[in-house]
Amino acid sequence: MDGNTSIWSSDNYDPESIKLCVKKLKEEFGQQFSDSQSILEQHTHTMTIHESELPNGVVFVETKEDVQKVVNICNEYKCPIIPFGVGSSFEGHLNAPFGGISIDMNNMDKILKVYQDDLLVVVQPGVTREQLNKYLRYTGLFFPIDPGANASIGGMTATRASGTNAVRYGTMKDNVIALEVVTPDGQIIKTANKARKSSAGYDLTRLMVGSEGTLGITTEITLKLYGIPEVIAGGRVSFPSVKDATDAVIMTIQAGIPVARIEFMDIAQVKAVNDYSKTNLPEAPLLLVEFHGSQSSVDEQSELFGEISSDFGGKDFEWTSNNEDRNKLWKARHDAYWSCRAVRPEAELYSTDVCVPISKLSDCITETIEDMEQNELIGPIVSHAGDGNFHVALLIDKNNKMELDKLDEFLVRISERAIKMHGTCTGEHGVGQGKRKYMLKELGNAVNVMKKIKEAFDPHKIMNPGKLFL
Repeated sequence: MDGNTSIWSSDNYDPESIKLCVKKLKEEFGQQFSDSQSILEQHTHTMTIHESELPNGVVFVETKEDVQKVVNICNEYKCPIIPFGVGSSFEGHLNAPFGGISIDMNNMDKILKVYQDDLLVVVQPGVTREQLNKYLRYTGLFFPIDPGANASIGGMTATRASGTNAVRYGTMKDNVIALEVVTPDGQIIKTANKARKSSAGYDLTRLMVGSEGTLGITTEITLKLYGIPEVIAGGRVSFPSVKDATDAVIMTIQAGIPVARIEFMDIAQVKAVNDYSKTNLPEAPLLLVEFHGSQSSVDEQSELFGEISSDFGGKDFEWTSNNEDRNKLWKARHDAYWSCRAVRPEAELYSTDVCVPISKLSDCITETIEDMEQNELIGPIVSHAGDGNFHVALLIDKNNKMELDKLDEFLVRISERAIKMHGTCTGEHGVGQGKRKYMLKELGNAVNVMKKIKEAFDPHKIMNPGKLFL
């Protein structure tokens, strides 16, 4: 096998065996099983332009034993399994290209135990980010990974999610301590204990984080927690150009200022946010910044950032530690998806992301904006600028073949542009179906190693087939 050889084939999945599997699951799970058309359609919704590919049935699991039973039955009939969280995926992770069973994890939504002294929490995969932080607020602790959507912790683990706080707190790979996983042959394994570090064997935790449901199904997740900062202050500053804004980011990071969030919006995104959220942000390239710490440290950090911003032409600098004002500012940022949809309500939104070294961020964003202008595409840009990741929200008429062709060509160019700049075709959305064709160009023969790992774990190829690589 080489990196160009596909391991996915419809010959691996017998429709009659899948029908028998559906029949068996219906008998075993009763009301926890559904094959109604509306339920099947809900379990491929991906908030994106990808065409839906429906499963044959959905099992609403409630316990790890339920998951184990589903996996054992599907393994017996060689029937595909697609884990489902809240459905906020952008890259077709939830589609069932070969049919099969969707395992809905939403009823596994218990916060099992908070280890306050150890700054750890154990949760089931259906727990959402907002649910977890609401539960934790009286403990003085919080979970910082914030991808914007109120995603499930299981989904965030599967896609190695990050978000606005990643520049200070890292991504899911940095904050998952241990997992409990049902493997494709029905075993329940733990990948680690609760120690903050270990040298005991292969790092199965990191292997599972970001595997997109292709190696197993997570049933428990142990996460790092952090103390809620004494002071959280945020602000905004506008710049004459994309380069000025991104140069200010680079200087801020190089100066060692411990910024918690540093987000970039291009002019198109600022206009969209103003229209949708009724804000009055200056319509220029914009940075949104947040610092966490003591009052004195936050004051010092904001002052240093203000000086750096001024050096790069920053103006209209506003700063606040008032929670209401700060939350309003970030609410506008988190409404970016919906603000983009409102720019062209009749269109579908295709959100794509890439990530490059921050020294290349300005070039990559500028070339991408020029690319869209030359090809008459509409796509506001937001960026987790502190780690070189940015998102383009392309608004496309699915009934217009010319626009769809332009989209396909643009997606190739933006991914190849990022890879050429020593970056990646996806910083946080994951690969799913949408980014598979770029994996070989980005990682070369490492893709072949991934395929061998997949076949070793899952010889029947039942776990979320058709994802990650061709």
